[in-house]
Amino acid sequence: MQTWEFTVTGAVDNELEFTWEEFNDLPQETQRQDFHCVTGWSRFDNKFTGVTFPTLAERASVHDDAEHVLFGSLDGYSTNLPLDQCLRDEVLFVLELEGQPLPSEHGGPLRVVTPHKYAYKGAKWVTNVTLLTDPMRGYWEMRGYSNTANPWGEERYSSL
Repeated sequence: MQTWEFTVTGAVDNELEFTWEEFNDLPQETQRQDFHCVTGWSRFDNKFTGVTFPTLAERASVHDDAEHVLFGSLDGYSTNLPLDQCLRDEVLFVLELEGQPLPSEHGGPLRVVTPHKYAYKGAKWVTNVTLLTDPMRGYWEMRGYSNTANPWGEERYSSL
């Protein structure tokens, strides 16, 4: 993937830029996680391999006043989460599903998986992360989906 690029910018001391090869050289973990769709279905016990959000946050040296994260995708999609919800080890930039490269239809080559949130909080085809000091809503959040996206509370739609 000669043209693929991934960046971490915003409220950080070290803005990061990775080629596909450089991103693949980062420390990776394999985790078993559940995946919850806002439409009401779940897929349990998925074997995901990738780079944890805390790994990138540490390398970027996130500013103390950063409170929010905006994920951006190749297709223009965006989604947001509070920083404290991203600094969990299970927030994973997934490269593999079940030991195979992540298929494009599932967001490959790279997608974010947020097992504690509905899947729209995990951007497919993710290319960038921006650390923010003020909240900013993503694509679906601006269109009435829940900003919190808690599957156990069935928080699908905004109360506004």
